[in-house]
Amino acid sequence: MEVLIAGSGALACLFAARLACSGIEVTMMGSWPEGLAALRQYGVRLLDLDGQTRSYQIEVFEGSNCSGNFDHALVLVKSWQTERLGKQVYLCLADTGIALTLQNGWGNYEILKEILKPERVALGVTTVGARIIEPGYVQFTGNGKVSLGAHTNLGDIAGMLGEAGFQVEMVDDPRSLLWGKLVINAAINPLTALLRVPNGELLKRPEAHELLAEAAREAACVAMGQGVRLPYPDPVIAVEEVARNTAANNSSMLQDVMRGAITEIEAINGAIVRMGDQLGIPTPVNKMLYQLVSSLDQH
Repeated sequence: MEVLIAGSGALACLFAARLACSGIEVTMMGSWPEGLAALRQYGVRLLDLDGQTRSYQIEVFEGSNCSGNFDHALVLVKSWQTERLGKQVYLCLADTGIALTLQNGWGNYEILKEILKPERVALGVTTVGARIIEPGYVQFTGNGKVSLGAHTNLGDIAGMLGEAGFQVEMVDDPRSLLWGKLVINAAINPLTALLRVPNGELLKRPEAHELLAEAAREAACVAMGQGVRLPYPDPVIAVEEVARNTAANNSSMLQDVMRGAITEIEAINGAIVRMGDQLGIPTPVNKMLYQLVSSLDQH
């Protein structure tokens, strides 16, 4: 079996390494020159929880040179790259191929459906942890699930990911899981990026803890306004638990800020603010966090 992975960042490298290890032929497509060069030279390298680094050979090409006839594609790029990469994935998929988005933020699924058509896009959510050590070299930082929404054309993707060592579950309403992760990301990610601290530090600082809780409550209210039932009863308790369980981790948004990359603030807090405005639900804390992180993105 062959699979195309759109992206060359932390999660893209983690999924590529795990799939290659299980015997899948992996091709990675991206636009990050340093990442693509490292992948070509060394393969995709994974520092696992056992402290061992292993390298796996894969095929690599730039998105502008996309060609192929893939039945399966995993979309693991940043939200602001979705439209561009979606058009490139379109050229690479077989006529009956399907792309699975496992991205952060809101709106990626809708963008991909517009480009690829609904029958060729599946929605999933992942809570596995990873961070880039250097281009093409990723550290696996924590176990989590890969939750997939039911789709008539999903095919062998669930089995393929299970064989690669991921904990896979099928869900009837992936929107609930997507919103569940969105609420958590909206509370944790911008605060860690602004304060330059790991996740757990937010629970130790009373003012930060208060903002964390209020951002989660606002986002949960918007989810309810959208008719979405979150996968947990109390958003604040859920966010606190994630921050506690990932206390030593640097959020993906903090990693982006530290390396001077564009963040996903538009698709996280920005999306919550826009949907709140449409519904008449105030989101002042999310708006403040959105504006502050957006200011960082402009430098």
